[in-house]
Amino acid sequence: MYFAIIATDVADSLPLRMTVRDQHLARLHELNKAGRLLIAGPHPATDEASPEEPAFTGSLVVAEFDSLQAAQTWADADPYISAGVYADVMVKPYLKVLP
Repeated sequence: MYFAIIATDVADSLPLRMTVRDQHLARLHELNKAGRLLIAGPHPATDEASPEEPAFTGSLVVAEFDSLQAAQTWADADPYISAGVYADVMVKPYLKVLP
């Protein structure tokens, strides 16, 4: 089943994000390589295509896991958590309807 991992960043998170971004992305690439990643990406703080100063308010990952507990365990191990990027993280089941 798919699970949505919805994270909210702390204020001014970009410097914290950059310290562990490669580790964070490596985990997402592993999910993708295993065919389990549906979508992943950050929530920009603005709707500008190329803001002068990038900023983010959180992230969304939708991926396949065996259970809610497995998804929560994976989310809890995100380098963004240990680096203090995320203020909170919510994990809940997700049903893909379209496309």
